[in-house]
Amino acid sequence: MEGVSEENHKFGDYIPKQCLSEDGRTRSWLAEQASVGRMVLIEELKDEAAGERENFLADVRAMAAVEHPLVGSIYEACTDNGSCFYAHELLPGETLQERAALGERIKAQHFVHILRRAAEANIYHETHGNETSPLELDAIHVDKHGVIRMKNLVVAGERPPDDSLRDVVKLGTEMESLLDRDRPGATRCLTLLAWMRGQDVAKPLRWAQVRGYCEQIEQQLTTPSGVVVPPTAAIRPEKKNGLVWLVGILLLVVVAAILAVPKKPKRSAAKAPKPDFVSVERGRYTTPEGLNLRVPDFRISAYEVTIGEYAAFLETLEVLGDDHAFDHPEQPSEKSGHAPDDWANLYQAAKAADEWNGREIDIHTPVVGVDWWDAFAYAKSKRAYLPTQEEWLGALMAGAKVPSKIPISGLLPVNAETADRTTNGLLGMAGSVSEWTSEPRANPANPIGGPLWVIVGGSYLNPDKGALSRDWVADRMLRRPDLGFRICKDAE
Repeated sequence: MEGVSEENHKFGDYIPKQCLSEDGRTRSWLAEQASVGRMVLIEELKDEAAGERENFLADVRAMAAVEHPLVGSIYEACTDNGSCFYAHELLPGETLQERAALGERIKAQHFVHILRRAAEANIYHETHGNETSPLELDAIHVDKHGVIRMKNLVVAGERPPDDSLRDVVKLGTEMESLLDRDRPGATRCLTLLAWMRGQDVAKPLRWAQVRGYCEQIEQQLTTPSGVVVPPTAAIRPEKKNGLVWLVGILLLVVVAAILAVPKKPKRSAAKAPKPDFVSVERGRYTTPEGLNLRVPDFRISAYEVTIGEYAAFLETLEVLGDDHAFDHPEQPSEKSGHAPDDWANLYQAAKAADEWNGREIDIHTPVVGVDWWDAFAYAKSKRAYLPTQEEWLGALMAGAKVPSKIPISGLLPVNAETADRTTNGLLGMAGSVSEWTSEPRANPANPIGGPLWVIVGGSYLNPDKGALSRDWVADRMLRRPDLGFRICKDAE
């Protein structure tokens, strides 16, 4: 920049190459870290802003605490010799703002992938309570290989409750110009962006909902369902466009009605955050009954799929207009949909944090009344899979050397405090609900019988042997009020 000389600025191991920008408080430099030969960015606190040093360093410390693969890294901060600066990662590729300025248009499949990754980074900030600067298009970088990275926007302070709403609405507005509307999937992307802005729904979406819808659209575009998608070039959520748009409006009204249902205040147990996936290392495990297990590296959900999560899956099928988008190829033709048994009453009670079958439930309670085909379809929609018997038991043994000592729980929300947990963080293995597995196995009590489908774990209705409980069934259409499932993913 004019009037700013590289020769007059020294940053220790960092050699300034070009001043990129400045404001009343800071200057931004492109620099080379001499010791390792890499290009970095330097943020320098200007001399005339020396009174801001403590606030500047507090922001740096907050950014440095972030550990997420999508978010740019802070290398170091320095206050030697009167200077005050920090070095951070030079993110590869171009920003979405630069691409928008060039008039670039992004195909729907890549578009929702970018949006999903942005949602994942912001979910991290939510769960860690990170306050962030407003999310702009210049914070999202995409390189030539399609890899997405995000600028570290964290600032010191407690996260305000409206940070997420602010950024969801902003991204839902600003990303629209980047979408290629002449490609398949554009209508779904436009609808999602409209929901993010709060259009035709009771309120704008949350980041977790954005991620979920992006996953569904990505899966639909990656694995075509056979449904003929109408041309999308001229279809926008703001406009009515004959019968096609009428169908879209009806779907939006249904979802808006679901979102608008008033909810009772949740019990105190429902305030804790839901746990994440648990990593299980490749190895051999032996159960107390002598079953030898061999499992690969994988991740298993710490909890059973919840009523709220399953409701989002059913809503997605409505949006996609295809109840069979994720069906197993062998699913019986007479099976028409994936709504669980007594779904209307179950979901209504969960939303109201009310009683169902004499038991208090909420949207974080495990879903029940699902058959094997339902569990398979849900897992596929999440790019996940049902665990095998060996994986489920291997995960159990990795976190409980004496599974019989795990206390058996009732039907509890997955974010409630419970003693029904393993040392590696798995919940509800001994009680709560029993769970489907992915493949048939022989019953040791009937060695001459053929393989049957295995249901694992005790439940609130049938604790049996707790975590070591197993049932073998022939019918994958079986549904029970104490039968649910959890999902697995490949190791990261």
